[in-house]
Amino acid sequence: MTTARKRIWGWMFFDWAQQPYATLGLTFIFAPYFAAVASEAFMAGGASERAASASAQSLWSSAQTIAGLVIAFSAPLLGAYADASGRKRPWFVGFIGTAVLCAAGLWFLQPDGTGLYLALALFWIGFVASESAFNLNNAILPTLGQNETMGRLSGGAIAFGYWGGVLSLFVMLLFFAENESGTTLIGLAPPFGLDAEAREGTRFVGPFIALWFALFAIPFFAWTEDRIATKLARPSLGTVLARLKTTLKGVIARPSYRSFLLASMFYRDAMTALYAYGGVYAKLVLGWEIIEIGVFGIIAALAAAILSWVGGLADQRFGPKPVIRANIWCLIVVGSVIVGMSREALFGIPFGENSRTPDVIFYICGAIIGGAGGSLYAASRTMMVRHCSAEHAAEAFGLFALAGRATAFLAPALITVFTIATESNQLGFIPVILLFMGGLILLRWVHPDGDRAA
Repeated sequence: MTTARKRIWGWMFFDWAQQPYATLGLTFIFAPYFAAVASEAFMAGGASERAASASAQSLWSSAQTIAGLVIAFSAPLLGAYADASGRKRPWFVGFIGTAVLCAAGLWFLQPDGTGLYLALALFWIGFVASESAFNLNNAILPTLGQNETMGRLSGGAIAFGYWGGVLSLFVMLLFFAENESGTTLIGLAPPFGLDAEAREGTRFVGPFIALWFALFAIPFFAWTEDRIATKLARPSLGTVLARLKTTLKGVIARPSYRSFLLASMFYRDAMTALYAYGGVYAKLVLGWEIIEIGVFGIIAALAAAILSWVGGLADQRFGPKPVIRANIWCLIVVGSVIVGMSREALFGIPFGENSRTPDVIFYICGAIIGGAGGSLYAASRTMMVRHCSAEHAAEAFGLFALAGRATAFLAPALITVFTIATESNQLGFIPVILLFMGGLILLRWVHPDGDRAA
């Protein structure tokens, strides 16, 4: 019999297992490596350096747009089906297995651009699978404790996941990801005979993510079982659609619930965009190398691990709404700095020649992005709990998964349009600020105690 404590740790281990897909893949190692390879490939095809950089970012954001659309259309059906059947474990097996296989395939992206589109497809297919599993994992939270402890549990799980991200990033930077001279952060050649000239140390990020995910999913599967009071029949598509329709009608009739889901659509979409493009921005705008971006990632992940835990404590004391609002304001400030800063100036104020000031500023931005982003998501999960009834908690979190991805295509699509229209990587980030502001405005109609206040 699995104890309550083991169930909590099993649930938290999913965050630990999945985090490197985001930390190493989406943000700090693979994404900038992909951007560099794509940019070089476009220049080899005759594009100017500026146009090639914009095309590389547009290619990445276009793929993310497609992935967001897939998640948006599949999430409501998946959530309703899993809730109606009471079975989540088979879905976890399928999604985690897909993510592991796709991550391993990232190895095939060569520095000369060979495998460019294959790697792009594999990464985003794996991302869809990983996020689908994460959405289902959120639905387990209401079964782990009382409402009063939700903030601490949610923040603690996010913090635990980020510590996994920090450790995995340290391992990659110290032993695998090589710089232009072919050595790692501590001056070593990549191990196991990996060829630095072929960037095999950096390319090992794919197999590394796969091994990490597979290994640390074991405690999750061992300690987090499906809890079904009675054996349920496999629901028909008609049953699933009818249940989903009833749920959506219920949301429309609940103003605080409706406003929260709409607000979270906007600010979570913007937050995902910041994570996805941070490393790309550092490479294409500031000219950072993989190791510099990795150090930036360590700072961001450390801040996220610490501030997610602190945010969980603040959530438990003051409630999730003040925590959500404070974090959104922090991210609006960061987004404004990203739009207004280049290698040469900040909001038109020039830096000195060869100044390191923009690097320092972006390191600070990274800490804020990591800390505020982790705390924001943790508080959002507990705000969702405040809109749940105990008997419909899994169904509500299925809808929360839908809200988190229903407009997942919006930020990447807008970034693509703004980047192409302006031919500027910085101005391409303007939609991120607008999405954060939209979420902040909608929060005005969210009651701090959710539907429990009614």
